[in-house]
Amino acid sequence: MGVLYDYFAAASDANAAATVDLDGGPGGALPVSPELRAAIAAGDRDALTRLLRPRVRLSEHGLQVLSVKGIDPVVQMGTLEELLTGVSTDVIFARPRSGLVVAVRDEGERLVLSLNDELQRALIAQPPDRLAAVAVPWLATEEFGGQADAPTLAAFLHELARLAGDALNRNHRLYCWVCV
Repeated sequence: MGVLYDYFAAASDANAAATVDLDGGPGGALPVSPELRAAIAAGDRDALTRLLRPRVRLSEHGLQVLSVKGIDPVVQMGTLEELLTGVSTDVIFARPRSGLVVAVRDEGERLVLSLNDELQRALIAQPPDRLAAVAVPWLATEEFGGQADAPTLAAFLHELARLAGDALNRNHRLYCWVCV
C-alpha cells in the first residue's frame, strides 16, 4: 500500500496532534466520485491521471487536506525548501520545527509532524510558473527514485502553495499526518 501523507493546516500543535486519532487521519476516507468510478471501469488512463492529481479538499473532519503518497514531510520537503529558498538542508533540518513530532501512535506507524514556517512562506511567495519549474529539479533528487513525474509534482506544489496561503490567512501552520 505504501506510506500515506495528509498535508493539512491547524491553528496549533495541540490541534494538529488531535488529528492523529481521527478515523483515516485528517483526510478521513477518500471519496470516490462517479467520474472516477467511470474512468476506472472504462480503463481511461487520461481521465484517471486527471482525476487522481493531488488537490486540496475538505475532508469529512472539516479540514482542508492534501493527500498524497510518496512525498515525505521531512527529507523531501527539506529538499523542496532548499530549492525554493537557496538555504542548505543542513540549516533547514536544524530548524526547531523541521519534522517536529507533535503526535505519535502505534510505535510510529501514525505520526503528525510540523513543517517549517519558512517553507510555508516560500511556497506562498512563488509565482505559479516558478512552482512548475522547481518540480523538475525536485523530481531529479534521489529521494523520488523515478517514482513521480513533473506534471504531478507541479500540481502537488500548486495545491500545497494554495493550502499554505489559506493557512496563513487563518493564522495556521502546516502539518503532515503520516500513516505507515
